[in-house]
Amino acid sequence: MGADGGLNRAAATPRDGQEGEDARVFRSTDYSLPRTTLALALWLGGIHFNVLLVLASLFLLSRRTAAMSSGGVPALLHVRPRQRQGQMGPEHRQVPCSALLLRSVSIWLGFTCLFSQVVELPACVPWPCRFIFKHAMGYFPISLHVEDYKAFDPSRSYVFGYEPHSVLPIGLSALADLVGFMPLTKVKVLASSAVFYTPFLRQIWTWLGLVPATRKNFYSYLRAGYSCIVVPGGVREMLHMDSDSEVAFLKTRKGFVKIAMQSGCPLVPVFCFGQSYAYKWWRPGGKLFVKIARAIKFTPIIFWGRFGTPFPFPRPMHVVVGKPIEVDKNPQPTIDEINEVHERFIIALRELFEKYKGKAGYPGLHLRVL
Repeated sequence: MGADGGLNRAAATPRDGQEGEDARVFRSTDYSLPRTTLALALWLGGIHFNVLLVLASLFLLSRRTAAMSSGGVPALLHVRPRQRQGQMGPEHRQVPCSALLLRSVSIWLGFTCLFSQVVELPACVPWPCRFIFKHAMGYFPISLHVEDYKAFDPSRSYVFGYEPHSVLPIGLSALADLVGFMPLTKVKVLASSAVFYTPFLRQIWTWLGLVPATRKNFYSYLRAGYSCIVVPGGVREMLHMDSDSEVAFLKTRKGFVKIAMQSGCPLVPVFCFGQSYAYKWWRPGGKLFVKIARAIKFTPIIFWGRFGTPFPFPRPMHVVVGKPIEVDKNPQPTIDEINEVHERFIIALRELFEKYKGKAGYPGLHLRVL
């Protein structure tokens, strides 16, 4: 940990003079194979763990039990030996230890799913958060480029529009308050509500400071003095991903702009280079898949990382933070006023992308704004 409470990092001012004297670059420097492996497993392994648990239940449990486990109702199960009447009295059939373990875990998962919206988890648990950020960010590594560091006032709230979503928006970790790169002490990440119905993943990501992306949360955290990070394209953006270009699903996403205007909070464009190459992925096609993804507010794609595991490929990521776009506080902005600010945000994001893509190592990369 650094003296200021942030993570160990290397900081430098750009030397080419184009960004100006107020630009800053921060790089995560911590890497330890065992600790980094544990940090990545805690941070990103929850999705694959749930999939493996469901698949294992299908093979090791009875059909009925497996169906209940996969359906999120395992809390209703009772683990007891089956009895058969024999000549010497009741005969207890032995249950394999693996099946008992799976049933026990399934019951715990069931309670987690059933009470996920009833039981409040701690908003942030500093020690595991710092451990995960400290050792996971150095794996890629992740660098943060801030165009105008002095433009950010710790006493104000900002709305960060982060792109792209990719398979997982890993790079936004560089903006977390516990990391200490940005001069902001109160930061929340608004994530898809589907995350908070996913066992294990929900616990870890809640501790990391993520909250469900609802209007109520958005307004309340801005009023409480928090800066909020949103990925405007969301999981819908994943339906348009390809391997040859970057995509930002923005043209119909104006809600975050409206809330920023109503709250009087500056908009900040953010783009992450390299994040889209952290995983390889496969996505089914067809209209039915699109309808399913919209219905469950989650895009069920198959993705994998290094050696076919949940661990992402160690590709350097460059998170670029643009200058804040000041907006006047307007409790009831008109459609035209929202469109005007929304267009300013898209232009700023495009300019940020074009300015830094060469420096990030992707001179021929194209950005599609849909």
